[in-house]
Amino acid sequence: MPGCLVIHGFTGGPYEVLPLAEHLEDATDWEIVTPKLPGHGLGSGRELDLSTVTHKDWINKCEEEFQQLQKRHDRIYIIGFSMGGMISAYLAAKYGCEKLVLLSTSRRYISIPRMTLDLLSFGQKAVRRKLKTDPLFQHYMGKYGSVPVRATMEFLKCMKFTKPYLKEINCPVFIAQGIQDGMVPFKAVHYLDKEIPVDAQIIYFHDSKHLICLGEDKDIVINAVYQFLTGSANKKALAGNG
Repeated sequence: MPGCLVIHGFTGGPYEVLPLAEHLEDATDWEIVTPKLPGHGLGSGRELDLSTVTHKDWINKCEEEFQQLQKRHDRIYIIGFSMGGMISAYLAAKYGCEKLVLLSTSRRYISIPRMTLDLLSFGQKAVRRKLKTDPLFQHYMGKYGSVPVRATMEFLKCMKFTKPYLKEINCPVFIAQGIQDGMVPFKAVHYLDKEIPVDAQIIYFHDSKHLICLGEDKDIVINAVYQFLTGSANKKALAGNG
């Protein structure tokens, strides 16, 4: 029986990848582990306490969880979302794994222009009185004022530390990226693909924003990840409507 480690992103929590983790639990006999990174929460920005934790704390937590899985399983899959994607890449390079999935992986930066477009969208929805039901708006507002500058610097340190390991990955890799991502530009996939030495399988999801496992394309995303881990996926494709 394989083990599967699923790692969430910066300022998030296991809820960001919960639909995917639950699908894998239901559809397989794998042990699915979704750790909460130090200082992070379970679904509300008010639960964040990033004032004292470091990027080493996040990496060490994931490393410990991976090593525990290694003791119980011969085959391990790793899935990482956003910052968790870079930590996953580090683990795959250092320890090896059966397959690696990178979801909206942050690599090195966030997109200010895309975030601006999201904020404009919030304004339009506020006029139409639909803002309170927008999940991305709720995600941003839940974190407003909860992320100290120091934590952002630790995020950047995490990117700097993990980036060189991209070149050392030698397992099959699947990259999923939303075209509408307001945090990580979809063009960042080009740099990931360039730095990872294996021939990665890539799907761009037309209607997905950053929270790729929670958005409009989530069922398509989840199925694509499942197909990659258990069988095969298209080499490069564009999924979704439009």
